[in-house]
Amino acid sequence: MKQICVLGLGYIGLPTSSILAAKGYHVLGVDVSRKVVDTINSGKIHITEPDLDLFVKAAVQSGKLRASLTPEPSEAFIIAVPTPFKDGKKPDLSYVEAATAAIIPHLQPGNLVILESTSPPQTCSHVILPLLKKAGFTPGRDIYLAHCPERVLPGQIMREVVENERVIGGYTPECAEKAKELYASFVKGAIHLTDSTTAEMVKLVENSFRDVNIAFANELSLICDELKLNVWELIKLANLHPRVNILRPGPGVGGHCIAVDPWFIVDTCPQTARLIRTAREVNDGKPEFVVKKVMQAAERFKNPVIGILGLAYKPDIDDLRESPAIEIAHELRHKNAGQLMVCEPYCSEHPDFELCDLETTLKQADILVLLVAHQQFKKIDRELLKPKIVIDTCGIW
Repeated sequence: MKQICVLGLGYIGLPTSSILAAKGYHVLGVDVSRKVVDTINSGKIHITEPDLDLFVKAAVQSGKLRASLTPEPSEAFIIAVPTPFKDGKKPDLSYVEAATAAIIPHLQPGNLVILESTSPPQTCSHVILPLLKKAGFTPGRDIYLAHCPERVLPGQIMREVVENERVIGGYTPECAEKAKELYASFVKGAIHLTDSTTAEMVKLVENSFRDVNIAFANELSLICDELKLNVWELIKLANLHPRVNILRPGPGVGGHCIAVDPWFIVDTCPQTARLIRTAREVNDGKPEFVVKKVMQAAERFKNPVIGILGLAYKPDIDDLRESPAIEIAHELRHKNAGQLMVCEPYCSEHPDFELCDLETTLKQADILVLLVAHQQFKKIDRELLKPKIVIDTCGIW
């Protein structure tokens, strides 16, 4: 293969495109945003990820990577578009359907179609396959169809795309082998082959496992609050047991993976996925608990100034997707809890909030609500906290 088309130039599509280009492939990146296309073609990036800017700049300058609003004939097509929610926590696969429809006019016998987007079980067989068959293609006979879920950590994507083990699920065994040929050209980790539905489920199960464990920690924090116990001390002591490893609670769960993927399983098997559903409900309910704690603290002031520390969904990144911190900030503003000062050191602006610097927030806020364990917040002089009411949802203070 020489020509590869990647549809969707977000947190997965763009790093994958740049690494493929670095390996010598001619890569066409496709995105629906003209701004994204123009940014990449100028050798720049629209998302924050360590080293990604260097890869993209080199790939564009070498002529190996370019971006477009529309796909073109290629030997392999990688679909890395969003799979968000519709109403009722139901997966919205319209982007996957649109991407598949967009490449069909360019498909030729022998082409490889890969779905990288995290998707509900049977997306390949029930969504993509019918569209391909309607166009006259039969995966496993004249073209190849596979699912290869990503499993990378924001902030370490450029390394993990290459080093992590990969699961490749083919619609047929031949499809899986064909996809393996491509991934083996840049993946150093072991590559494991299975069927497409199992591969789709693997990604969802990985994040559901993490979600269930986080929910246990978050539920402990609620119980400890009711019993007036220090949840951080409790967990520290319980974890002294050689076979116990309780995670740390937080303000909720965010990101496009853990906060989303379990609902795909629940939607597919609503009567059976009881534990997974309950874990999601526990974690989705944690922001409301934090808001109540802030509202109680605000009652002590006539005109309280509330400092919100962090909007990202996890520490030391600029990724705000599904962030519980943003939900909490919105709800506090909706309830008129007080004057909000929002500090997010990894963002220069936000469409909904005027961002403040950390020094000003620490000086003016009556109540400090720590929602993200950024390194900048861990280094705050504890003396500055003493006059404040502090609500630390991450346990760093």
